[in-house]
Amino acid sequence: MTETTHTHSTPPEPQDGAFEPYKPRSPEFRAAMDALRGLRQELFHDAFAYRPLPRAATDGPLARRVPGRLREYTAWGPHALIGAAGLVAMLIASDNGFDSAAVNLVLGLLALAPVLLTMVRPVGAFWLSMAATPVAAVLGSEWGSEWPWLSGSFACHLFVLTIVAIRTRPRTAAWMWVLTAVYGVMAETVFRGGHYFGSDTMGLLFLSALSLLGVTVRHIRSEARQEVSAQQTVTAHERSRRTLLEERTTIARELHDVVAHHMSVVAIQAEAAPYRVENPPPELEKAFVTIRENAVAALTELRRVLGVVRAEDYEAPDAPQPTLADLDALLANVREAGLAVDKAVTGAVRELPQGVELSAYRIVQEALSNTLRHAPGASARVEIGYVIGGLGLRIVNDPPPRPALLKPSPGAGHGITGMRERVSMLNGEMTAAPTPQGGYEVTVFLPVVPTAEGDA
Repeated sequence: MTETTHTHSTPPEPQDGAFEPYKPRSPEFRAAMDALRGLRQELFHDAFAYRPLPRAATDGPLARRVPGRLREYTAWGPHALIGAAGLVAMLIASDNGFDSAAVNLVLGLLALAPVLLTMVRPVGAFWLSMAATPVAAVLGSEWGSEWPWLSGSFACHLFVLTIVAIRTRPRTAAWMWVLTAVYGVMAETVFRGGHYFGSDTMGLLFLSALSLLGVTVRHIRSEARQEVSAQQTVTAHERSRRTLLEERTTIARELHDVVAHHMSVVAIQAEAAPYRVENPPPELEKAFVTIRENAVAALTELRRVLGVVRAEDYEAPDAPQPTLADLDALLANVREAGLAVDKAVTGAVRELPQGVELSAYRIVQEALSNTLRHAPGASARVEIGYVIGGLGLRIVNDPPPRPALLKPSPGAGHGITGMRERVSMLNGEMTAAPTPQGGYEVTVFLPVVPTAEGDA
């Protein structure tokens, strides 16, 4: 036997510096890198970008209290407040008891410029305030013992932090507060011979923290209010769409029931017709077979298309769909609910197509329901006119009594929309508008195609 030796190849050793083995980063390292990236994004990326302060709205609660043409000037209110804050910082910086007027002027300008810059370059104003603080401290070090924050620098930086926090977002203000604390520590311990964390720095950090906390709460409340408003708008829109779809679904169900009933009658009559005639000709039998096949095919297609609108728990009503003959029962029902309603019929009463009868009944029902909801205590009148070309409806209610005995009940606001859907389905016309007396009137015309006596 021949002995076979199996050898296993091993990868060559990597050259020094060829590649480094992958080392997973620790969560602390990733957190630190994310923090540095956030700092760079918030305070260094486009730090001196031009972002002018927009004018305020003139329809706010405070602006509405300003009379006349002065209200237009309230749009510049934020700019005036920032200017006033800058002047306050300038006065504080200039009033240090220094004998040199030039030094007082320079210190005042160093306190004024960063505050005014917040109106056009907010992040840049922070950096200018940070740069002006040690300059002011050096200029004032011979006359006072305040370090590292002179009184003017203290007020200026506090104003700048607050204004920039309002103009940007809380995370940016948090990074500015951290850098302010780092500068204070460095100035107290390194540049001033190892002194402890001074009271000026602690006071500035404490007051600025309170200010930033208030601004953050304001931001959070404003964002929450906007989210709630947006959610309410979306909810109202979805409710409107759902109500409209439900109304259309109801119409589609009723249309399905009406048409399916008639198509079923056509199919049954076409099947039974040849047996009612003695010795019918083959052509007639074939015609009735064709009619029945077409009726069954149309009924199947109708159920396939319109049947999808039925909910899973929807069951077709056992009772027939209401018509104008059932209108008296409807009026008796609303009278029991407290609505005084009269009915007037003009023209020759006749049987109309079932779709017209059903739509007319539903329109009267919805109009009277609207009267009960929106004009409690008012009286109504229903007028039905049978004319040659169709059916006319007029439902009008009087204004509610004053003072109102009952409060109006708010509805979904889509009753008129449902009426228009029904009228549009029958190619009719409809108007709905308030009356000069303060009531409401709904006028509808539903056309009916006349049928000749010889038509079959």
